[in-house]
Amino acid sequence: MSQNDTEAERYETKIPARMDRLPWSRFHWLIIIALGATWLLDGLEIGLVGAIGPMLTSKSTLGLTSAQVGYAASVYLIGEVCGAIGFGWLTDRYGRQKLFFITMGVYLSGVALTALSVGFYSFAFFRFLAGLGIGGEYSAVYSAIDELIPADYRGHADLAISGSYWIGAAVASVITLFFLNSGVVTSGANWRYVFGFGAALALLILVLRRYVPESPRWLMIHEQPDAAEEVVEDVEERVEESTDEELEEPDEDDSMTIEPIGSISLGNIVKTVFVDNFRRAVLCCILFITQAFLYNAIYFTYGLILHQFYSIPKPDTAYYGIAFAAANFIGAIALGRFFDTVGRRPMISGTYSVSGILLAITGFLFLNGMLTALTQTILWCVVFFFATAAASAAYLTVSEIFPMEVRAQAIAIFFAIGQAAGGVVAPALFGNLIGSGEPINVFYGYCIAAGLMLLGAIVEWFWGIDAAQKSLEEVSTPVSAFISESNESGSRPSPGNSDD
Repeated sequence: MSQNDTEAERYETKIPARMDRLPWSRFHWLIIIALGATWLLDGLEIGLVGAIGPMLTSKSTLGLTSAQVGYAASVYLIGEVCGAIGFGWLTDRYGRQKLFFITMGVYLSGVALTALSVGFYSFAFFRFLAGLGIGGEYSAVYSAIDELIPADYRGHADLAISGSYWIGAAVASVITLFFLNSGVVTSGANWRYVFGFGAALALLILVLRRYVPESPRWLMIHEQPDAAEEVVEDVEERVEESTDEELEEPDEDDSMTIEPIGSISLGNIVKTVFVDNFRRAVLCCILFITQAFLYNAIYFTYGLILHQFYSIPKPDTAYYGIAFAAANFIGAIALGRFFDTVGRRPMISGTYSVSGILLAITGFLFLNGMLTALTQTILWCVVFFFATAAASAAYLTVSEIFPMEVRAQAIAIFFAIGQAAGGVVAPALFGNLIGSGEPINVFYGYCIAAGLMLLGAIVEWFWGIDAAQKSLEEVSTPVSAFISESNESGSRPSPGNSDD
């Protein structure tokens, strides 16, 4: 139903308050594992494809050219962007549960078919398909997670989930060292087994998702209050059973009036995100672009620096990649809790600024020849201990600060902006700077990335939203919310703008 079709019946609900007052339980661990594994898959996917890229140029495999390997990586990125935008719109329209099944199914098909590629065109098409699924996962899964996780745990749960990307990256390095360098399988076919491993993992995740319900928040704004009540009652029973705690009823003040409007038009999506929430949109653009530039600039080129400036053999860079991935994951876990206790604004500004300053220092030491491969990697690990929390917080921010009617689409929009700016520009720029063979050029690149992170810190400090331990509805008023106190005529409030 569109926003203007018919006038829906208003009703009172405590569903958001009931979901937010739940203690942590096995149900929430299920959400973390079944939905959060997306990021592990993405890290695994990118790490493995990067590792087997050189092998695919051999005539005994696909016989691709180096340029074709690069094109295939770009096609995967294009697939991610298309998937995020397309599936993000569908997620807000048809529900979180339907779409996180579909997106994982698309990814599973793409990665399984990649193992059957016979040449560049089939390989590129299947990479696009896998990217399409992963891109759709970002919007479908992040919106579902935030709507199912209680407010007190939402910050560090999101950071831990985002940090699982680096578990995938570490596993990719281990698989690279074991399968591709050990002769376990024949040199002409071992790359196919690598994609088969990814498909098997995706299938396991798809099975687990059978036990994840639809978001009751999505149901309540799509004229399905009875279905939303059933989901919440079931979740409450599961939580009480696993924790042996009797849940208290929320206060009367925690109820809200909903006038369901269902799905909203594309024009209203643009208006809600970029007009009604203009400052929030600018904030998200800057956070996404700056963190994406930093990450893609360093992560996709660190092997080149180790090889070109420190003479590390290309196969051995995987060992350094394991350390790099471990530091990122530990940073997300160690710092995550502070995003819920200290608060979003100080933690996001702090992690952005600290990572930027440390990167500038690393660049200075590199320029003056004061580092070895080991000390360079240690400094990278320290930088990204903080940067991983900053990057994860960008996703956390956009998933919290827009009305639920456009949440998935907003995630998709800013993910696409970040990928286009950081995923395309940064690796190309740093590749050229490193290719020059001049340390001063690499230093300039580090300064650009550091400066962008400091810009993100400044904007967050002044425009950031204090969302810690607040319900999503308090952070951003749903478009469907009916606030009679504010307007006797019954018109809807401007969504999400109370603190702008």
